[in-house]
Amino acid sequence: MNKKELTPQCVFEQFARINEIPRPSKREEKMINYLMDFGRSHGLPTKRDEVGNVLISKPATPGYEDRETLILQSHMDMVCEKLVDIDFDFDNDAIQTYIDGEWLKAKGTTLGADDGIGCAMELALLDSSDIEHGPIECVFTRDEETGLTGAFGMQAGFMTGKMLVNLDSEDEGQIFVSCAGGKTTTATFRFEREDAPAGYFFMEASLKGLNGGHSGDDINKKRANAIKILARFLYKELSKMDVRLVRFDSGRMHNAIPRDGKICFAVPTKEKETVKADWNVFTTDVEDEFHVTEKTMEFQLGSTNAAAVLPSAIGQNIIRALQAVDNGIYAMCQDEAVAWLVETSSNVASVTTHEGDVVVVASQRSNVMSNLENQGNTVKALFELAGADVEQGDGYPAWKMRADSALTRLAVDTYKELFGKDPQVLGIHAGLECGLFSERYPDLDMVSFGPTLRGVHSPDERLLIPTVQMVWDHLLLILKNIPKKQA
Repeated sequence: MNKKELTPQCVFEQFARINEIPRPSKREEKMINYLMDFGRSHGLPTKRDEVGNVLISKPATPGYEDRETLILQSHMDMVCEKLVDIDFDFDNDAIQTYIDGEWLKAKGTTLGADDGIGCAMELALLDSSDIEHGPIECVFTRDEETGLTGAFGMQAGFMTGKMLVNLDSEDEGQIFVSCAGGKTTTATFRFEREDAPAGYFFMEASLKGLNGGHSGDDINKKRANAIKILARFLYKELSKMDVRLVRFDSGRMHNAIPRDGKICFAVPTKEKETVKADWNVFTTDVEDEFHVTEKTMEFQLGSTNAAAVLPSAIGQNIIRALQAVDNGIYAMCQDEAVAWLVETSSNVASVTTHEGDVVVVASQRSNVMSNLENQGNTVKALFELAGADVEQGDGYPAWKMRADSALTRLAVDTYKELFGKDPQVLGIHAGLECGLFSERYPDLDMVSFGPTLRGVHSPDERLLIPTVQMVWDHLLLILKNIPKKQA
């Protein structure tokens, strides 16, 4: 199969064009301009709001003028992750894609199908002349991945439809009707560096090749977290000898499980052989622990140049805090019907070292807002005890299931008509913009679905090609059967 044979052709053509446009979170100006030009060049009402969200309207096709307006929504930004040894500039370079069997992948970077494939479906619909539909509003939000800036900043009245299909889900055959809320905790350890004591040996350890992934959707997949692994080793050594921390760097995105990392530290010269022996035992143990989920992890340890170190107490507090902080599943849902769903979790997402501080970012999620607050406070208290300055954002709300959803019934019925089987109607532990929309548009009837993606938020991101046609067919049948406006 080559790219010209991908179906639906209209969607994949739009996706290819989107992937030529740099669109990192918070730096989506090129994509915003592209969308504005697209709408205007097609003669369609096009507008952007103060935060950069874009809405393109398209009138009903003949015979469908009496239907309710349907909103189609996706986010224009993408997570920018790459392999550590790949030279790639996300602000200027186009994503390079290739086909591997039934999967569409990118060469060493995230693919951008989260949520570029949703944007592509909207643009294909706007570009079409042979699809039956009522009035539609295609909405493209900005900065979903790092701050939900577009959804937070959208004012009531920007969208006018009463039903919304969010095209930002990642498992074909699943229709999502609720999602988790979330918040981010940032801990900053401040210090003035000092010279290491005489007679210390400097070492650098690194880890790469982990799966990483989405901190909501993949938190239950027993994947390793590079930060937690490297912190484990430092903590073990700290119990045997003086360890002077120089740098700890791992992870980049608040909503991704860190897949690689590097630490630099100094130990008394007489202990360097002990550290090497301990590293060999430790890495073997970790490989055994994760022999099912992490088959490609790579460890390295070697000497490095001397450098100024963190004060002893602060370095030790950072190591102990990273050893102790909650990471992974905190609680599963209590309701028997969804007992398989993660309710509350936390992900230690990044550690970044600067000249005068170390910044740790962790993200908490929960479908129960009181537990979200509790988990956030648990992480906050730990870092406060370690002496860090801690800040938390307001976070974003959970999206609660709507029991009387006409759109859910329509999505289920049309799926059964197309494929002869029931879809799964689910909640998701990841965050969706629907939670924020529900605050400003309390009467908005919403569902979320999309084609199958794997490895999102990592360079392993891939799109299952046949599911794009399935989702496209499902979307078109929903459009054709949107109910008439109520008098």
